[in-house]
Amino acid sequence: MFAAVLGMAGGEALAQIGDSNSAINKAGSLRFQAHRMARLYLQTGMGIETDRSRRQLESVSGLYDRRLIELKNYAPTPEIKETYVSLEKAWIGYKDLLFGSKVSPENARKIVEVSDQLVAIANKATGQLTSYAGSAQGGLVNVSGRQRMLSQRMSKYFLAVAWGVAPANAQGEINKDKAEFVQKLDELAAAPVNTQAIKDELGLARQQWAFFENALAGREVDKKSSQINVATTSERILEVMDGVVGMYEKLAK
Repeated sequence: MFAAVLGMAGGEALAQIGDSNSAINKAGSLRFQAHRMARLYLQTGMGIETDRSRRQLESVSGLYDRRLIELKNYAPTPEIKETYVSLEKAWIGYKDLLFGSKVSPENARKIVEVSDQLVAIANKATGQLTSYAGSAQGGLVNVSGRQRMLSQRMSKYFLAVAWGVAPANAQGEINKDKAEFVQKLDELAAAPVNTQAIKDELGLARQQWAFFENALAGREVDKKSSQINVATTSERILEVMDGVVGMYEKLAK
């Protein structure tokens, strides 16, 4: 039911980072994967494809380990290296929450909160790498990569609200993320460097956004169906946006 996308699942061999745009893409992946792991944890606790969600969570965790080491080793400045050292410390604590005890609402509440903290550090590192690259194309890799993060943050908060473990401002954050996602999608569509393939993929992303936005409205009478719908559509839009990021990365080389 849930997609295992190249660059998102944990099974692929990881090549060494060869350039700044590849680094920005991979750095950005640590933003969305932190939220995605929180969502997958929530799914296991809520009985949404429990076994599959657990396997995905373990797979993504392994990928996060490898990506973090790769980026820390690549870090081109002491400041960026320091940020990744901070992220590594935060990741150790987060991983313990994910796997160190039985799944529970109390633990889920902590995971929702700590995932935001982890993403804040990962976002700082991604911004530092984007500034270091200093290219317009690198900026597009960052912006399109952030769309992946927004999709996972919205779905995480939706499920957290449904399970009763969300912070008080969760719905407000979802609404802000919706507005930003649409704004950035328009911004990407207007980029003068877009190839026809990128335009087509962005068109597909806009279609998937319509499905995802509808799922986030939670109009189904059966709440479990609504939760499954959010989980599946968030994976699909993530898959499409991951493809867009890859296109911008190749375009920038």
